[in-house]
Amino acid sequence: MNNSPETMRIYGIVTDSIVDGPGYRTAVFTQGCPHHCPGCHNPESHDPAGGTEWTLDAVEAKFTGNPLLDGITLSGGEPFGQPAACAELARRAHAKGLNVWTFSGYLYEKLLEMAQADPAVADLLQQTDVLVDGPFLLAERSLELLYKGSRNQRTIDLNQTRAEGTIVLYTQPEW
Repeated sequence: MNNSPETMRIYGIVTDSIVDGPGYRTAVFTQGCPHHCPGCHNPESHDPAGGTEWTLDAVEAKFTGNPLLDGITLSGGEPFGQPAACAELARRAHAKGLNVWTFSGYLYEKLLEMAQADPAVADLLQQTDVLVDGPFLLAERSLELLYKGSRNQRTIDLNQTRAEGTIVLYTQPEW
């Protein structure tokens, strides 16, 4: 697990994603995942020693300068395996007016527990606008779901959740 705020291990980056959250996004796929979900979309991202080490500046360059970009998505792998680096990327995205979606195999409630012991986890949660939580379950897989792979996963509007003090699920704005 790399908690350095200067570098991180990356499985891949997609600079023109339209499936990892609403609008036009840069998706950052972190390297390393403890969940090993059967049927995972990115099984090559599981090994924490795999992928490539990137500076945060190089990752930020991938979501800089595109006026069409709506946000970034932190996926994986498991972004909460590198929470300090991911929180810093999220902070940089917010500074550019972009929203931040984070996908995690952990349930939100577990992340809140983890945040009690790890300030970097708390920071990443604070910097996340929308969290897609829960492991991918092959038996719950559906290609009809918006922005997630299995029915057990939740899409949580963390800004609303923080404001209301209870879990608020994300609803797609009407276009």
